[in-house]
Amino acid sequence: MSAAAENSGGLPYVKRSASRLAAVQALYQVASTQSDYTKVVQDFLSGRLGGIAIDEDPDTEVETHVKLADMDQAMFSTLVSVACSREDEIDGMIDASLSAEWPKERLELIVRSILRAAVAELLGALEAPARMTNSEYVDITHAFYSGYEPKMVNAVLDKIARTLHGPKFAAS
Repeated sequence: MSAAAENSGGLPYVKRSASRLAAVQALYQVASTQSDYTKVVQDFLSGRLGGIAIDEDPDTEVETHVKLADMDQAMFSTLVSVACSREDEIDGMIDASLSAEWPKERLELIVRSILRAAVAELLGALEAPARMTNSEYVDITHAFYSGYEPKMVNAVLDKIARTLHGPKFAAS
């Protein structure tokens, strides 16, 4: 990855990635508990929620808690705010981009949360290149799934990015 891509937007790559993952976790929390997103954001920013991941050893199936890298709080807050405030619009874009083999009823909540955060970013919540955004959220999907889900997320995000960014996305 180029230094420009790693430092896009003036933030270190690791902080940007941590912010995206935290946004996905927060959106999942909002959707699963029907909590107000501003409360969930505050809980993440204060450290009451988020900041850890569960890592499972594939050989022993033993789970351990892993502290995540520090996130950029402004980036995190922006992603969650845009995803929640434009949820109906974003969900419409996601649903319209799904294939017949993967109808909206088949989307697990974590996949929808990944897609919501990604589409919020593609809508301009951040100034990140669309291809990098897509790649980041496909990587996040790989952290949760080893099956077909990452390919589906890639296909949906590719379709939405082409719609939103047209020739600029196709040429990048």
